[in-house]
Amino acid sequence: MNSKVSILAIIEILSSISIGVFILALTYQLLKYVGRKRFDIQTSNLATSIFVASVLFSVGYMVSSVIDPLTSLFRLLAAKDNSVGSLALSFLGTGALYIAIAFVAGIVVVFLSVMLYTSITPLDEFAEIRNNNIGVALIVGTIIITLALLTRDGVGLLIESFIPYPEPISEIKVLYDNLRIPQQISRICRTPY
Repeated sequence: MNSKVSILAIIEILSSISIGVFILALTYQLLKYVGRKRFDIQTSNLATSIFVASVLFSVGYMVSSVIDPLTSLFRLLAAKDNSVGSLALSFLGTGALYIAIAFVAGIVVVFLSVMLYTSITPLDEFAEIRNNNIGVALIVGTIIITLALLTRDGVGLLIESFIPYPEPISEIKVLYDNLRIPQQISRICRTPY
């Protein structure tokens, strides 16, 4: 058993739970604040709960795009000859950065999707949600979730771009040059049939 990978797995599980709860609580508080200040949503009703659940799911789903890039990074870090302590600190620091980027992206996607949708419809969706219009809450929630589903891979790719992968092109070029493939190809091409 690889002790570095086991420790990283335990750290990943514990940090995912704690950061996940923190991010969802922060999102919920932010949503309550914005809902109260900007849209005058004071009461909790079923329509408001549907809307809030859609936002929470979307942000959580967006943040989950961090898992694959973090796993790749952990494997790269574990391959190096680092102590377990420095490996854990690197993991926590980098993981926090990736999660923050995904969280901001999730909030931006939710905000943009709601603003774009509400600007192209004749309804005042938030007045309808305030009045417990469940149909409007379901439609707005579905739009938020759908846009989160569509943009999650892009956020994951953005986060993946921060991982310091080794340069495979330079390694392939060295192999290519050492094998003298260009000379062999040119000789084959000049050979008559």
